[in-house]
Amino acid sequence: MSAAKTSTTSSAGTFAPLAQPVFAVLWIATVLGNTGSFMRDVASSWLMTDLSASPAAVAMVQAAGTLPIFLLAIPAGVLTDILDRRKFLIAVQLLLASVSISLMVLSQTGMLSVSALIGLTFLGGIGAALMGPTWQAIVPELVEREDVKSAVALNSLGINIARSIGPAAGGLLLAAFGAGITYGADVASYIFVIAALVWWPRAKNANDALQENFFGAFRAGLRYTRSSRPLHVVLLRAAIFFAFASAVWALLPLVARQLLGGDASFYGILLGAVGAGAIGGALVMPKLRERLSSDGLLLGAALITAAVMGVLSLAPPKIVAIIVLLFLGAAWITALTTLNGAAQAVLPNWVRGRGLAVYLTVFNGAMTAGSLGWGAVGEAVGIQSTLLIGAAGLLVAGFIMHHLKLPAGDADMVPSNHWPEPLVAEPVAHDRGPVLILIEYKVEKQHRSAFLHAIDHLSNERRRDGAYGWGVTEDSADPEKIVEWFMVESWAEHLRQHKRVSNADADLQGKVLTYHVGPEKPAVRHFLTINRPGAA
Repeated sequence: MSAAKTSTTSSAGTFAPLAQPVFAVLWIATVLGNTGSFMRDVASSWLMTDLSASPAAVAMVQAAGTLPIFLLAIPAGVLTDILDRRKFLIAVQLLLASVSISLMVLSQTGMLSVSALIGLTFLGGIGAALMGPTWQAIVPELVEREDVKSAVALNSLGINIARSIGPAAGGLLLAAFGAGITYGADVASYIFVIAALVWWPRAKNANDALQENFFGAFRAGLRYTRSSRPLHVVLLRAAIFFAFASAVWALLPLVARQLLGGDASFYGILLGAVGAGAIGGALVMPKLRERLSSDGLLLGAALITAAVMGVLSLAPPKIVAIIVLLFLGAAWITALTTLNGAAQAVLPNWVRGRGLAVYLTVFNGAMTAGSLGWGAVGEAVGIQSTLLIGAAGLLVAGFIMHHLKLPAGDADMVPSNHWPEPLVAEPVAHDRGPVLILIEYKVEKQHRSAFLHAIDHLSNERRRDGAYGWGVTEDSADPEKIVEWFMVESWAEHLRQHKRVSNADADLQGKVLTYHVGPEKPAVRHFLTINRPGAA
């Protein structure tokens, strides 16, 4: 926990985290930074319609911004978990500022081309990929544990405040002064963000003998993701929803220009309506959660988004388009908050950055693939038909996915620290491995089936926390003697495994132990690999 946190703040209320100074300052800076980013995105999307009228080319801007997040979010999550997060964020902000400076210079000199715009948008996407998991992972450092959910909701609210202000302001600046000034405003916003990060009195990371390296942390994150069934459900629901919903985002610049006959400022107003609707949705979210489950909220978001796409396909009057995009904003923040909250709830702190990075990879992969796909469909059948196809697909998918329930997220993921230190005859080098762990149980015949069922659930926990192999064997001479075994890649990784076991995992282990009989606890033994003489 950061020393900057206070204990005087009540956890009651959505806005309670803003009473904590560090969170409030960084939150305001983030709103300013995101406002600038939305201004930049409006300028880039609109400039592309000047450079090319092709739906595929316009959709490429969206894809160029999200593809790096799909490709790099997981490595970014690894860096989030092993580097100083404050310094890392400052470096990323400098990268993003350099992108906007380049766009500003090229647009002012008339040298901006389709390839340059897409390339710089891709570079900006790299910055967003590196930044996304880190911003989300620092939340528990800024607020008390009971305020984390409110802080996550406020972060979503802040993004949509920026979404409501940035596009409209960007559109007005673009129409009045040109793209150069619009990009310049984005550059100015990064100054505020960098200043806030420099001011943040974050405690220095303590030296940890078990500090993970990049590749080991990368493998650990993938192991956790592969073995976390609750996270799988969240990822699947996110992929399906955003793949279909991306149609409206990929084609909105062309909807504004071709279907509705608007200019750059009108496009900014449309995006501002989305942001304003999202703010309204965030404010009524607590009441909605009292009446609807997470699955009900996500289904409602799908139905509203599909209805908005259907209305836009009819080329309605401009005022009608603005009104329906208010509803789109409310539906969008409902889906984002519901899915992001579900992902946060099933992730322990030690792998939070990597787990959220996987979620962002799926989210942006779905948005990227969707943007490219819907752009291609738009080339083939036209914008209006594409919106109708996307709406129909989202409706069908919404009802089907409603039967795959999101995890409740009520498991206690706080480390239990209940494993005793392993016995060693002499100090063991941290890089020595693999390590084989054997746990010997005595299980009566009549309880064998129930024991195996319980320990099967435990296998996922072993793999999530560091094991790459797991199994159960029995003694051929005494079938009541059952040995659980699992492999860990190094002695250091096994020591980390000790620290990763959560209270929820301890409950699973406790259930397994209820089937063990005998006066002694199950015997636990650790076996280290012996390198042959002369072997590397």
